[in-house]
Order: sequence, then C-alpha cells, then structure tokens
Amino acid sequence: MYNKTILIVDDEPRAREGIKRLLEKWASGQHRIITASNGKEALTILQHEKVHVLLTDIRMPEITGLEVLEKMKEDVSPVVIIISAYPDFDYAQKAIGLGVLNYLLKPVKKSELIETVEKAVQVSNKKEREKVIEKVVDDKLINALDQYYPTREPIREAIQFIDQHLKEEISLKDVADHIHLNPSYFSTLFKEQVKLTFSEYLTRRRMQRAKELLITTKMTVSEIAEACGYKTTKYFIQLFKEMEGETPNSYRKRQTKEFSII
Repeated sequence: MYNKTILIVDDEPRAREGIKRLLEKWASGQHRIITASNGKEALTILQHEKVHVLLTDIRMPEITGLEVLEKMKEDVSPVVIIISAYPDFDYAQKAIGLGVLNYLLKPVKKSELIETVEKAVQVSNKKEREKVIEKVVDDKLINALDQYYPTREPIREAIQFIDQHLKEEISLKDVADHIHLNPSYFSTLFKEQVKLTFSEYLTRRRMQRAKELLITTKMTVSEIAEACGYKTTKYFIQLFKEMEGETPNSYRKRQTKEFSII
C-alpha cells in the first residue's frame, strides 16, 4: 500500500513526465505518483481520489493552476507546490494567499524539487495527525484539561504521571503516593479540580489513546489493549464497546476509510 498519492499537473508532456520519472525514482515505490495534463483533469482526480501532495503549473489552457486551487472543495486539502516558468509576483502572491507551500521556477533543480516534495510529505503527515487528534478527542477530557491548567501543582503532577504511565497498571493509590498525598484526600481533590473521578479520567484517557492507535497503526487489538494498560483483550473490547458503541475492529474499519496514514 502506498503512503501518499502525489499528483503532477502540467500541460507540457515533457515536463510532466520528467517530474514523474524523477519522483518515482525518489519514492522507490513508497508513494503513488500520478499525472494530469490540464486543470480540468486535475479537478476530476481531486474529486474522486485522496491526493496528499499536488504539484501544478500555473499557466495552462482552460483552467489555470490557481483556478484549480480555488475550485477545490474545502474537504480536499493536499499540500500544494506551484511549478511555473513565469516569475510573476502577482501569481506568487496569490499562490501564497491560497496556502501554497512553495513556488518553484522552471527549470527546477532536481535537488530543490525533491527537498520541497519531502517537506510537503512531512506537512501532509502533520495535517493527518491533526485530523486524527480531532477525531479521537474526548470532550470530557478537553473540559478536564481546561480545568487542569489553573489547577494546583499536585493535580498537574498527577495528570502528567497518569499520561506517562497509561500502559501500566496504575491505581489511585499509586498516583497519590507519587505526589505525596493521602489517597482519600487526593481522590476528593482530583474530582474537585478536574471535574472527573480518577477512574473516569484514567479510562477516558486510555480509550482516547486506543482510538489513536487503532487509526494510526497496524497494531492488533490485543497489542493495543496491552499498550493502554489492560491485562485482558476481552475486558478492553467490552469496555471499548460500552464507551464507543462498537468494537475496536469496527471502529478501525469505519474510521480508517477517512485516513491514509496506515
């Protein structure tokens, strides 16, 4: 399976195929390199396929490269690199306004092109991770962390300790001992400041981590259960289903259709 899909749009066959050959050699089979001979064809591809990196010429017949960017749907968001034979300031300014990563002038140096595409892949990975975070976020945890910032030092330290030891079997007493508080007092203080019980916070934090791993890795459900601090896979699946309304495998199948980082 390919990591990324890179689309090259140029109405000049020689330039288009030259860039394709260069990127195919660089990608070594890790990424899928596809082409379009004009803006109209590019828009059709963008509407039907997930494109992570888009390299496009600006001046093309019928639909220009900038028009392609303007016509893209909001949910279509490849990282864009402009390649143009024209050092036009107005074009460059408009391209930057449309969120273009870089504006390269033809003839492009091989090293410069590869360096820019590598950066684009990194930016794409970052965007995908941000999407995952948005997808797995737990509103109650967000509210808890909103409470976390103004909290007193012991609770801040407790939350950091919990987050650093999710894969371990930790109890309220373990955390209380770590921050040198009486367990009963710590339990009351945690609920008062975080607005969740210790047990609820720990479970929700582990479930959030599990969802992230289900989307972003090929780890088995058993491996994820262990990574999230659960001794038995059966209990993890049962708890996950109670909280999410579906099994971990069902969640993974449904969610990974929207992501391409696995």
